[in-house]
Amino acid sequence: MCGDNVRRQAALTARHAANTSEKQQNRQGTPMGINPKTLPRPTPETQHFWDGTKAGELRLQQCSGCQHIYFPPRPFCPACSSRTVNVIKASGRGRLFSYVINHRIPKWETAPYAIAVVELEEGPRLMTNIVGVPQTPEALVLDMPVEVVFDPVSPDITLAKFRPLDSAGASR
Repeated sequence: MCGDNVRRQAALTARHAANTSEKQQNRQGTPMGINPKTLPRPTPETQHFWDGTKAGELRLQQCSGCQHIYFPPRPFCPACSSRTVNVIKASGRGRLFSYVINHRIPKWETAPYAIAVVELEEGPRLMTNIVGVPQTPEALVLDMPVEVVFDPVSPDITLAKFRPLDSAGASR
């Protein structure tokens, strides 16, 4: 029995040391306190999107056959299955379609924050965060106009987030 307790304590100590070392590396190696485990990993199908965000552009795909504009990126049109697709630069404007305010915050985030779905002027919807406004139901009004802003969270990844526009189309 005593030997089991010693082994269990040794395993807990080793696990704690590994977690502490990993947390220190995350804080030191990743700008803005982002956990590298949660960063997107570009693939050949999504690379154009991540290259666009890094360049300050929101890029979508459009089918050459049926003209359908879609997101997320994939090598074929979800409407007609054509593999003849082009990358286009989106307007970066849309409307807040839905959201949830997250109050259970990981150590690298600030509380609370909105996980949102924005419907772009071009039609597709994407999951994102809303910034530049209090994270409250009073401030996050469904159908409010929003525009894209780019948040460079690592040397390789820039996230597309959205901020509210006033009724005249200017940033708040």
